[in-house]
Amino acid sequence: MSPLATRPGIPVAALAVVAGGVAAALHIGKLPPAVPALQASLGIGLVQAGFLLSLVQVAGMSLGLGVGLMADAIGLRRSMLAGLALLAVASAAGGGVGVWVDDPAQAFAWLLALRALEGVGFLLAVMPGPGLIRAVAPVGADKAAIGLWGAYMPLGVALALLVGPALIAQSGWPGWWCALAAASACAAVWVALAVPADGARVRVASVGSAEGWGVRLRDTLSAGGPWTLALAFAVYSSQWIAVIGFLPAIYVDAGVPSGWNAALTALAAALNIIGNVVGGRLLQQGLPPVRLLRWGFVAMALASVAAFLRIGAPETAWSLPPALRYLAVCLFSLGGGMVPATLFMLSVRLAPGPATVSTTVGMMQQASSFGQFVAPPVVAWLAHRMGGWQWTWIVTLSCSLAGLGLAARLARPVSRRGTA
Repeated sequence: MSPLATRPGIPVAALAVVAGGVAAALHIGKLPPAVPALQASLGIGLVQAGFLLSLVQVAGMSLGLGVGLMADAIGLRRSMLAGLALLAVASAAGGGVGVWVDDPAQAFAWLLALRALEGVGFLLAVMPGPGLIRAVAPVGADKAAIGLWGAYMPLGVALALLVGPALIAQSGWPGWWCALAAASACAAVWVALAVPADGARVRVASVGSAEGWGVRLRDTLSAGGPWTLALAFAVYSSQWIAVIGFLPAIYVDAGVPSGWNAALTALAAALNIIGNVVGGRLLQQGLPPVRLLRWGFVAMALASVAAFLRIGAPETAWSLPPALRYLAVCLFSLGGGMVPATLFMLSVRLAPGPATVSTTVGMMQQASSFGQFVAPPVVAWLAHRMGGWQWTWIVTLSCSLAGLGLAARLARPVSRRGTA
């Protein structure tokens, strides 16, 4: 009998956790399709839209490491439920702002504040994901479930990019905000019904963490592996969200019809899911993790240059035909998907010890959030100053080169501690 025939399937509880992550990621992806509507109704500029897109990452920048330390103590299930509830409330309130606040400046200020609150909810919802899946998935299904979890972000963003334009056209951006509030509430109900209570896991975690959070924090911050992983996650996620997040605006500037705009952007984002799955499979087959990281960053570098580079004067500038430029964006997202799959697997091996895995993941999330906060405004500012998106490749190429350097730093620790 084939080993695949006896391998257990992914349990419903793990699928509920993944659904919670996807529901949270919808709030990351809800801004890009709404940017034109927000600009029309509130009169905001491109740079302001960039800050609105990235402000959700404020909580991750400031609280990622702390949540990683405390997740086991407060309960992983409780953390995800609290995060989904907070996302539902903040998004519903944002929809209310669009309906009840008449002053555009005041409405934008409220949206900024609520966007930061959504960042807290997002962090509470997604940080416990890997730990919850490890707790509810049986041996033999845990790797498949963790691989599925690695795709929660591109899946949520792709769904938002695909569904958002139709809902915004029908009910405006406030209706879109309220629809995602309902999605978060539904995901919270599924998690509450399908995932076992935290009690036993919290007691086990307390015994395993008797050395105290201070020691775990010191061990994590003093080790080189978590720092390298965190920086690699930052340079990956910052360029991915900057390119995918502004694709709708790029297409509008290029005159792409709105119907094609949504479908093309969603497809580009969804290809990142395939990259995650392929990366996990290659790692299971024994491909060295550092080699996979290099492949991912090289693909992102070459593809972004091909997609955005224009040579010559603005009136007569040469660039690849639109179809090839779009294929390059797809390759950027597809190849980049191998990076997070590899980094999540390395986080288990390069954490200073078993008690610091959640802390290491929290450190990665914090660095990733910082990159996602900084990159969209930088790319938007560059596009504003240069009169177009043709210099975006400078940002992405710089991030990819930094990623290759960090992969080289990981080579020696990885070789000492074995293969994934």
